[in-house]
Amino acid sequence: MKQLEQISHFFSKYFALIVIFVSIIAFAAPGAFGWIGAYITVLLGIVMFGMGTTMKLSDFTLVAKKPAPVFIGLLAQFLIMPLTAFAIAYLFHLPPELAAGLVLVGACPGGTASNVMVYLSRGDVPVSVAMTSVSTMLAPVLTPLIVLLLAGQWLPVSAGEMFMSIVQVIIIPVILGIAARKLLPGAVEKGTAVLPLVSVTAIMLIVTAVVALNAENLITSGAAVFSAVILHNGFGLALGYLTAKWVGLDETKRRAISMEVGMQNSGLGAALAAAHFSPLAALPSAIFSVWHNISGPALVSFWNRTGRKEASRNNSVTEAG
Repeated sequence: MKQLEQISHFFSKYFALIVIFVSIIAFAAPGAFGWIGAYITVLLGIVMFGMGTTMKLSDFTLVAKKPAPVFIGLLAQFLIMPLTAFAIAYLFHLPPELAAGLVLVGACPGGTASNVMVYLSRGDVPVSVAMTSVSTMLAPVLTPLIVLLLAGQWLPVSAGEMFMSIVQVIIIPVILGIAARKLLPGAVEKGTAVLPLVSVTAIMLIVTAVVALNAENLITSGAAVFSAVILHNGFGLALGYLTAKWVGLDETKRRAISMEVGMQNSGLGAALAAAHFSPLAALPSAIFSVWHNISGPALVSFWNRTGRKEASRNNSVTEAG
């Protein structure tokens, strides 16, 4: 078990680099990875079950006790990311499938990676966890509706079928995870240390499958998609922070909302795109999965360096006084 914990820690720490490495291999030898595409929804279900085991019913009580920060964050998440994706798709003149895929990942709820980033940046973790939990539960209704309104002009969207897909691959596994934590706390506690390894492996397989299925598309559209995803994520992080600042929330909540808005459940985006659109539409989600695991830690480092400098200046002023 100790060795598995160490491997899990290693995979979590170097997730972005590992995914980049296996993606290059998948791009070079697509035939070896394309078959994984048939199991994307199963892999995502495993990830969401793991997410459910980390959630508690008390995560939702924060919304009742202090609803304002969570409500503001959710409003920002489900407005900023889809509308920014829509604008970028137009500005870049993305092909219909890529445009719809970018809007789709923008309409997805937050992922658990954001909770880790908020913790590392000394942000408000309870607000982050509450936003992830509530946005996940709202996803069956809001994600299909947003995609229908914004992406329906590019591709036909069946909101009803998408609703059922999200219930099957998100809500049911999450509820089962919450139930497992409640009914089998000992077993869940023992498995907590290796859950990141399972989740990282599943996301890694999803990304490699999407890359393998889009090897030729990456040659023709790769630069445009990468640029669009990087801008999309950057605007989400920045506008999430600025929205929280504009309404007067403190620094810890600004950081939490920034991460929650900017970091999406891109695994869900890839699964929905592959199931309801095409492998090409899943490409923005796959790239997003890699990129936000680079931009997130980079922003954490920036905030932490800024915090240390401010603390050092305050200490100098105190000593001088």
